[in-house]
Amino acid sequence: MKKKYLIFSIVTMMCCSVAHFKLMAAVQVAGLVCEYLDNPVGIGAGQPRLSWQLSAASSDENVMQAAYEIRVAGSVSDLSKKSRLIWDSGKVDSDRSVDVVYGGPALKSMQRVYWQVRVWDNRNKLSSWSEPAFWETGILDPGMWKASWISSLETDTAWSKPCPYFRKEFPVRKTVKSARVYVTSRGLYELFLNGEKVSQDLFTPGWTSYNKRIQYQTYDVTGMLRSQNCLGAILGDGWFRGNIGWAGQHNYYGDQLAFLAQLVITYSDGSTEIIATGKDWKSKTGAILESDIYNGETYDARMEMPGWNKTGFDDSNWANVKEVSFPVNILVAPQGVPVRAVQEIKPVKLLVTPKGEKVFDMGQNMVGWIRLKVQGKKGDRVVLKFAEVLDKEGNFYTANLRSAKATDTYILKGDGEEVYEPHFTFHGFRFVELDEFPGTPDLNAVTGIVIHSDMEQTGTFACSDSLVTRLQHNIQWGQRGNFLDVPTDCPQRDERLGWTGDAQVFSMTAAYNFDVAPFYTKWLKDVAADQLPDGRVPHVIPDVLKKSGGSTAWADVCIIVPWTMYLSYGDKRILEEQYPSMKAWVEYMKGRAGDDNLWTGDDHFGDWLAFASTRSDYTGATTEKDLIATAYYCYSTTLLGKIAGIIGNKADAEQYSALAGKIKKAFNAEFVTPNGRLVSHTQTAYALALSFNLLPDELIPKAAGYLANDVKSFGHLTTGFVGTPLLCKTLSDHGYADLAFMLLMRKAYPSWLYPVTQGATTIWERWDGQKPDGSFQDVGMNSFNHYAYGAIGEWLYTYVAGINIDPANPGYKHILLSPHEGGGLTYVNAEFLSMYGPIRSDWKQEGNEFIYDVVIPANTTATVSLPGADAGSVMVNAAALTGKMKETARPYDGGIKVDLGSGKYQFRYPVSGKK
Repeated sequence: MKKKYLIFSIVTMMCCSVAHFKLMAAVQVAGLVCEYLDNPVGIGAGQPRLSWQLSAASSDENVMQAAYEIRVAGSVSDLSKKSRLIWDSGKVDSDRSVDVVYGGPALKSMQRVYWQVRVWDNRNKLSSWSEPAFWETGILDPGMWKASWISSLETDTAWSKPCPYFRKEFPVRKTVKSARVYVTSRGLYELFLNGEKVSQDLFTPGWTSYNKRIQYQTYDVTGMLRSQNCLGAILGDGWFRGNIGWAGQHNYYGDQLAFLAQLVITYSDGSTEIIATGKDWKSKTGAILESDIYNGETYDARMEMPGWNKTGFDDSNWANVKEVSFPVNILVAPQGVPVRAVQEIKPVKLLVTPKGEKVFDMGQNMVGWIRLKVQGKKGDRVVLKFAEVLDKEGNFYTANLRSAKATDTYILKGDGEEVYEPHFTFHGFRFVELDEFPGTPDLNAVTGIVIHSDMEQTGTFACSDSLVTRLQHNIQWGQRGNFLDVPTDCPQRDERLGWTGDAQVFSMTAAYNFDVAPFYTKWLKDVAADQLPDGRVPHVIPDVLKKSGGSTAWADVCIIVPWTMYLSYGDKRILEEQYPSMKAWVEYMKGRAGDDNLWTGDDHFGDWLAFASTRSDYTGATTEKDLIATAYYCYSTTLLGKIAGIIGNKADAEQYSALAGKIKKAFNAEFVTPNGRLVSHTQTAYALALSFNLLPDELIPKAAGYLANDVKSFGHLTTGFVGTPLLCKTLSDHGYADLAFMLLMRKAYPSWLYPVTQGATTIWERWDGQKPDGSFQDVGMNSFNHYAYGAIGEWLYTYVAGINIDPANPGYKHILLSPHEGGGLTYVNAEFLSMYGPIRSDWKQEGNEFIYDVVIPANTTATVSLPGADAGSVMVNAAALTGKMKETARPYDGGIKVDLGSGKYQFRYPVSGKK
């Protein structure tokens, strides 16, 4: 989803205020995307899904699509020629505008097609055809790869070595119509054509289960070709061959870097030519002496080879490459979004620490690197080190990086001002130490380059409490830093792995903050690829921990994240494609549980990092792992039954629904007393039992009471990774919203706001990563950018702001808007950019009046809850409730609900008894 959607919607709101225009103009179509992407090139989907939005800039309220027509052709001009169309859907009576499957003839490899949509609205007004969009297929048949894998003649691959450079010159003697380069590597690559990078994408080809799936990228290089040309590439170890994990593990996927590229040129006369990697390429090492994701990069500018990637360069001292036999049948087109540099940050201050260290404070814990500007003599060097925090004395602190050196070294060539950025490494940091800098640095010496998967931001949340607003800021920055091609646990130490439990608990918050549909679609393919034959899901994906796995709440990612994607985007295909993986995991749990339907006795992570106490009588929170395992077994089995029904597998739907019922019965017999008390009397245990619907109806109020009393007794949360995401939601769902708000607003340890009061700019791994006295938690595991506890963001969006999904109409086709006051908040502003357009939910309290502004995008409907209202006192858009809106008004829990179509509405009404 793209920013242009929001622009159309802003225009929409402006135009909707013009009554005459509302009456006369027809709906328009905008925001065309294919497989969630804007004009994608090189996709692998044979039947891609097409989505669009209705622009309400020229429409009445209550706008729905009644029918659509799609046309597809080989060129923009052919779209208007019926005889030249590849596919015309004809008029289809449907309100569907998201994930409409292309129904035309099978497309060939490397084929570009253009498409348009027009729609009929529910007033039978016909839109004009949308602006054309396009998609282009990649190499769909592995047999079409004509290139050979090539490698340099390196022999020692024990540790990081100088990065190999590759080059080849070639002529173009005819007029070029189009040119595409298809490129990948074992390792990471940067690709150049005539001295220019072909793309701003970083860390290509991305991190996948390399022994099973390697992505290739497709780039349009038509405008970059000349009569004489040079293709050049640099390879880095990356995740493929560099340090990975925390045990000095190296060469995990292989000890040999390799490069594969195929440039396909189509000439105006219809002929084609392929320039491919092979024996005629040459290789040499250059200025990048070492490059490792954990340890950083060493760059010697004295060894640069000016013009190496341009024509006319003397490569007589370059070595011949060797062709190597690696498969091409595992190459896949990307489904995610590329990693890119998305922002630049200037330092806020330059410090000299008590130890005399020169340290720049970037003001934000970020992920990326530093662009260095320096001037000095040939052979001078600058060493950059990275840290998240300073210690309590104010000195540079790197102990929590463990064995990761996180150090970039630049050796000057001595030629005026020099500018350096690393190539194949990244760091998680707020503070940068500058050593051996020639002269005296100032704030202009460094610039922070922020990188992450280039996801579109879809959610915003702000409120009257600055600390809570800052919490939301920290949650989003934590997601930015850790969504770097895979959902990592942390970005700074010797780990940075795709931990499944973290991804699972955070997935719905992630989907509110950013458009993560393509990101998770890509990663889930690796979840399935690395799943073990017995159904276990490894602890990290891609799996570099040597086939460990099967932990409850972690392995359940294979079911919960696809389910979250279905709810958030209405994506049924992801359920279908991941279904074998889901079923295999449930069958594994079924085998471990046995006939008594209790999963007991196995090792699990449990409620990771739950609150612990140093008191002699121990008032911490330990939730029995068997209880957690059986709870998740029931929950995932329940979801599997639902999913089977959604994708039309009736037999499995019945089977797993019945199994879930048996597990629930066993859970109650084993872990619940007749009075509703759980054997693990912890907040996490009650949150699981209540939120997963594991208790009989008659025990729910009692269990909720136990949970509430435990929260009151402690006065704070005691939950870890498993319980925390569920805690506030469970309390508010069962009538204890006051306690949920108390937990949210608490500033002392342990709480969400405690790190904010300590100056945090991202989410911490531990509740007490930094203690009030300035000391730190154990260095073995103490990240200051670790998003799991940021899962509270889901409750901020859904409960406090009130933007909710209707599971019966997923993807926000029908929206549930239900705001809630509490915690002393006087206003909340929230927006979510759905596949249909922006949804807005802003509320504020002025005196005894409640004011609620909502925006509902075209082609959707909503049910709006108005807390504390009665139908006779509500004003909507400065008028009393009338017509269908008044007819739908119905009471609920001291307020009313109304059903609405698309449009912009403001509700105002008096509410007595406000605190």
